[in-house]
Amino acid sequence: MASLSWFRRFQARGWEMRLGVLGALAVGVMLGTLISNGVRAARELDIPSGAAPLAVASPAELSATFREVARRVEPAVVNISTEAVVSSRRRSPEEAPDPFRDFFDRFFDSPEEFTERSLGSGVIVDPSGYILTNYHVVESADKVRVRLNGNGNKEYIAKVVGFDQETDLAVIKIDADRPLTAVPLGNSDEAEVGDWVLAIGSPFGLDATVTAGIISYKGRPGMQQFQRFIQTDAAINRGNSGGPLVNLAGQVIGINTAIVSAGGVYAGVGFALPSSIAVDVYNQIVRQGRVVRGSIGITFRAATSQNEAILRSMGAEHGIVVEDVVPGGPADKAGLRRGDVITKIEDLAVETGDDLVTKIASTPVGQQLRIAFMRDRKPMETRVGIEERTRVFPQLVSGIEREAPGEPGGARLGLSLEEINSATARRLGLEADQTGLLVRDVEPSSFSDEIGLQRGDVIIEFNHRRVTTLSEFNALQRALSPGGDVVLWVQRRTRAGWTGLYLGGTLTE
Repeated sequence: MASLSWFRRFQARGWEMRLGVLGALAVGVMLGTLISNGVRAARELDIPSGAAPLAVASPAELSATFREVARRVEPAVVNISTEAVVSSRRRSPEEAPDPFRDFFDRFFDSPEEFTERSLGSGVIVDPSGYILTNYHVVESADKVRVRLNGNGNKEYIAKVVGFDQETDLAVIKIDADRPLTAVPLGNSDEAEVGDWVLAIGSPFGLDATVTAGIISYKGRPGMQQFQRFIQTDAAINRGNSGGPLVNLAGQVIGINTAIVSAGGVYAGVGFALPSSIAVDVYNQIVRQGRVVRGSIGITFRAATSQNEAILRSMGAEHGIVVEDVVPGGPADKAGLRRGDVITKIEDLAVETGDDLVTKIASTPVGQQLRIAFMRDRKPMETRVGIEERTRVFPQLVSGIEREAPGEPGGARLGLSLEEINSATARRLGLEADQTGLLVRDVEPSSFSDEIGLQRGDVIIEFNHRRVTTLSEFNALQRALSPGGDVVLWVQRRTRAGWTGLYLGGTLTE
């Protein structure tokens, strides 16, 4: 009876259980539908088309790129070694110290000589043998040797075509028996911080060394006014100077020039002169043998040291404050004064010193520029003529010019000369108004060497004509021809003081 009673109770409650099961099924269907709709809705969201999955760059792919760039550029990178004969003289114990004489004897007038040697790098930029390098690599060298990578490491004697001390660049040339591998120069302005670069050169004399890094900064100021460096962490050491900094397209975007290091070796920071600067310097040197920059004859402080309060006190929102004007210079002639604030040059607003200098330096000598400025809180305007910078500021550069080889109609005398100004005259112990050309270097076995010209001599006359400037000397030199006579009247410092003598000879070529 108990079992029957339980069964009847189960039958009575069966409809409740069936209803519960049906309810559970309904809830499950409803949840499944919601989840399905949610997934469909997510798929219908506005996801950008063409999105690619993220992936880490393959080290093998980057290595292959480095390898290909090195393979293409290495044949155009050369090892440069130089020799310079340096004179020195020991002072006898009984002689009183003479700083000037010690300086002079050390560099110019000593029977004791030794040879200094140095190493550097360069990059071939023209198949006919033109090479870009640093000026400090070939500075004062009596002989420049260039060794090519590959081809049995063949060595050539190079000629210095020209140089630019203010950017530390030089162009040299070798005469090979075949077209050489040259590398194109890229646009350094398009390079960005973080870009991969390779530095190729001969650190410590180790030819064809390749190091990799990134560009860590752009526009780093150098020691000279016209130096703006690319900073890189690609390893650069002694001997890398003059070698190329190359992008991953195999283009030269810089000439490796300097490092920052307490110990003189790589410390993670190196500097390369941008190709945008190197191209302009190279083109001027191969066209005219030297670099010409314009100037208006003013001095000012860099924008980083400009005081906004000073500008406001002068009524200017921006500009460069003129701190000095060269007497008789272009700015002086145009009426500019100390305290004027230059705010615009032509249609270019002057925000920094670079704005002003870049425009003036690139303007051909003889042209005029319109300059707007503030004076006594009043806007004013003038036109200023452009003169050659080395004439306006002779004290900022040494004035040394090496004769350009192969100059049409000229004869190579084998000299490096410096115009004598009042500062040079005082240094040499000459009269303050002494004029002439100081002989800074004589090429071994050259015509000048054969007639007895020495470093330290001062050339007063060239073929009985007074010469006081390099342009006068070069004009007379260009008029020379093989078989012609050359007679120089020079002043030479001896132990008894300065004395005059004639030196001369006949050109054979």
